[in-house]
Amino acid sequence: MAFDKNANGYTFLFSTIMVVVCGSLLALISMGLKEKQDQNGRDKKRMDILGAIQVESDRSNASAIFDEYFKENDVYLINSDGQRIEGEISAFDVDIQAQFKDNTLAEKDKFFPLYVCEKEGEKLYVIPMVGKGLWGPIWGFMALKSDFKSIYGVKFDHKSETPGLGAEIKEKLFQDRFTKEYGLRSLNLENEKFFEILKGGNVPSQPFQVDGITGGTITSKGVEEMINRTLAVYLKHFSQLNG
Repeated sequence: MAFDKNANGYTFLFSTIMVVVCGSLLALISMGLKEKQDQNGRDKKRMDILGAIQVESDRSNASAIFDEYFKENDVYLINSDGQRIEGEISAFDVDIQAQFKDNTLAEKDKFFPLYVCEKEGEKLYVIPMVGKGLWGPIWGFMALKSDFKSIYGVKFDHKSETPGLGAEIKEKLFQDRFTKEYGLRSLNLENEKFFEILKGGNVPSQPFQVDGITGGTITSKGVEEMINRTLAVYLKHFSQLNG
């Protein structure tokens, strides 16, 4: 049976077949790459957690270095009341970004991972956090010392902040402000606002303040909100650890 290649029906049929074939090929490629993509995501997460405790790593060694510092029993979940919970899901596998975006999920139904390790004889507590910048989600990790107020290190990242402005939260220059540029930074446990990020260009006068990003005020304040909201949960747990 011959087809009239100039007919509209032939064009429609050919287009349909091409869409189905191309779509199927893309789906197969995506499925084939999913395991690799998932592994890359897990390694990136390990690198960020290690970055918060100021340990350098890359995708080739992140898994091995992570296992050196973080033992299975020291990576666990707490609930919104700060109580440790067991057996429901792996703490490492909790997607806090998905929880944050789910407006139907009540705070009491969320899981809060905590990563505990020792480095050079000092116990460190790494808190994951997620928030909202100017154009999209921001996230990061903050490592606290065993007094639960001194900041050991931070690691922040974003999805779509403006290069040269809000995107600077992922740069060393900004993250060093929490630990090096102004000396040791610590939380203000006497106030509901545990930490403050000032408008860019202002010099901090308190240990719980850092200078924000010039021209990136909304993203800087997004980081501040993310830190304070997240700490409100984890400080309940730390109070319990202190008895």
